[in-house]
Amino acid sequence: MRIIAIANQKGGVGKTTTAVNLAASLAAEEQRTLLLDIDPQGNATSALGVEREATPAAYDLLMGGAKVAEVARPTVAPGLDLVPAGDRLIGAEVELAVSAHREGRLKDALGAGTEEYAFILIDCPPSLGLLTVNALAAAHSVLIPLQCEYYALEGLARIMEAIALCRVSLNPDLQAEGIALTMYDMRLNICEQVEREVRRHFPHAVLRTVIPRNVRLSEAPSFGKPVLLYDSRSSGAESYLRLAKEIIDGATQSPR
Repeated sequence: MRIIAIANQKGGVGKTTTAVNLAASLAAEEQRTLLLDIDPQGNATSALGVEREATPAAYDLLMGGAKVAEVARPTVAPGLDLVPAGDRLIGAEVELAVSAHREGRLKDALGAGTEEYAFILIDCPPSLGLLTVNALAAAHSVLIPLQCEYYALEGLARIMEAIALCRVSLNPDLQAEGIALTMYDMRLNICEQVEREVRRHFPHAVLRTVIPRNVRLSEAPSFGKPVLLYDSRSSGAESYLRLAKEIIDGATQSPR
C-alpha cells in the first residue's frame, strides 16, 4: 500500500483535478484506491458526486478517532473509495493547533484498516497549514501538480522546501513522487518555456506524462464523476490513465 499526498500551496494548479482523476485511473488499472479529501473546500468530494456535508467524514478520522472503514464510502468509479471532506473540516486546523500529537493524527488514523488498498491519495488544501502537514507526515511520497505558467516556479520552491523540512522533523522517508505538469496548452509558448525550465531544474523529478488543458476535465466535476467516466476518449482521460500507469510503474520499480 502506498500513500501519496497531492499538494501545492498555490491554488488553481489542477491539484483536485489530479487527485480525483488519478485516483479513478488507478482504480481503472485494477489498483484499489482510497481518495482522502482533507481540503475544507471539499471539491474532490463533490467532483465524485458526494455531498460536501456528508458524514461521517475526514474530520471524524482526524479528530474523532473514527476508523477508515467507518468513514470511507464507495464512489461512482469502480474500485475507488472516498473519505469525504465534510463541513466540520473547516475548523479542524484550529482544533489541531491546540491538540497533542497534532502533526501525526492522520498517520495514526491510516496506520490500520487500510490493507485492502493499493493506493491512498490525499487531496491537500492549497496551503502549508496543519492539514497539509498531517498529510506529509502520513505519506510515503508527494505528487506536486504544477500549472504551466510564469509564477509556477515560485510555488514549486516553497513546496519543495516544505517537503525538506518535513523530512527533517516528521517523516524522514518522505519522497517526491514527482512533478506533474498540468493545464498544458501547446498553443502557448509560456507552457513550453515552463516545462523546459522545470525539467532543467528538476531533471529526475518531472513525470513524463503531461496533462493538457481540456474542456472535458473542466466539465466532468459538474456531473459528479471523473473524466474517465464522463468521456473516456478525451485527451484528459487518456492523459490521466498514462499518469496512473507511470505511478504504478514507479511504485513497482522503487524499493520504497
